[in-house]
Amino acid sequence: MKRTEIGVALLGFGNVGSGTYRALEENFALIEKKVGAKVVIKKILVRRLDAARRIDVPAELLTTNFEEILKDPKIDIVAELMGGINPATGFIKAALTAGKHVVTANKAALALSLPEFNKTAAFHHAMLRYEASVCGAIPVIGCISRALTGNRITSVKGIVNGTTNYILTRMAAEGASYEDVLKDAQALGFAEADPTGDVEGYDAANKLSVLIAAAFGVYRAPDSFERVGITGVTMDDLAAAESEGKVIKLLACAEEKDGQIEAYVKPVTVEKDSFLGRCGSEFNAVQIDCNMAGPIFLQGKGAGPEPTGSAVMGDIIEIAQAIVNGTEHAQPVTALM
Repeated sequence: MKRTEIGVALLGFGNVGSGTYRALEENFALIEKKVGAKVVIKKILVRRLDAARRIDVPAELLTTNFEEILKDPKIDIVAELMGGINPATGFIKAALTAGKHVVTANKAALALSLPEFNKTAAFHHAMLRYEASVCGAIPVIGCISRALTGNRITSVKGIVNGTTNYILTRMAAEGASYEDVLKDAQALGFAEADPTGDVEGYDAANKLSVLIAAAFGVYRAPDSFERVGITGVTMDDLAAAESEGKVIKLLACAEEKDGQIEAYVKPVTVEKDSFLGRCGSEFNAVQIDCNMAGPIFLQGKGAGPEPTGSAVMGDIIEIAQAIVNGTEHAQPVTALM
C-alpha cells in the first residue's frame, strides 16, 4: 500500500530547526504535491519544554526524551539539527541503527565520524543526507554527487565560512580593525560569542572534510591538512593585496595531484575581479573544477535559519519521495563516498 504520510522528527529547535519547521509549514501543500504524501513533523527534541522559542509550536510535539523518537514507528526521518559533537553524534548513529533515515546539517559530527555513519547506514539500510552541512542553501553536495557524477573532479575550492568572509570584506573595504568588525559580526549574529571555530578555520576545515568525501570519495579528517585562520591577517597584508588588485579570502581548497589529495584552509590572496574575489560579506562561494563540465561556480547564502532549513528540507523531500515510491532501500546510502 502506498504511503500517505511520512513522519519526521527534528532534533533541536534553534535557528536551523525552527527554519526547517517554518519551511515545512509554509510549503506544506507544495511539498505534499512533490512527495505524493503528507510530510508531517511528529516530534521535536528540545532541552527544555518551557524555553522561549522563535516560533510557537504545539506543545504535544515537544519532547526531551530521544528514546521516544527512536521507538516511534511513525517517525521515518530524523533531522539532526543540534550541532556540536555530543550528543549529536550518538543520536545520529542510534537513529541509523534503528533503521531511520537521517538528515543533518552537522559538519563537525560528519567530519569526525563520516566513515562510521556510512557503515552504520549501509548495515541498517538507512539513507543519510547532509546537503545543509556545507554552504547552507548552496547545493554544492548535490551538484558534486549527482549533477557532476559523470566527471572526474580535479579540485574544489571556495569560501565556505561567512563569518570570516564578512570580517575580511569589511576590513579591506573600510580599513576597520579586526576587533571592531568582529564585534559588529557578533551583534549581527554572523559570529558566535566565542568565534574561535570560525576565525581559526575549524568550521571551514570540517566543511572541507565533507567536500573532499563528496568530490574524491575519500575521507580526510580535519586535522590531517593545514589549517590557518584569519587572526594573523593584518591591515598591511590587506593593503599590499589591494595595491596589486587583489583581496585576501579564507579559502578551503582540495586538489588531486598524482593520486593524492592536497588540502588546506588558510588566507589566500586572489584577484579582486575573480569569482572568489567578488564574493563579499557573509556570502559563500565554491568553484568545482572537473574534466568534462569545466569549472562550475556556485554562490549564495551559506548560513542562516531559512537558507539552511531550505537545504535540510531538500534532503527530507528526497528521502520522503524514495519512501513513497518504494525505492528507499535501492537509493545510495549517502550522497557521498
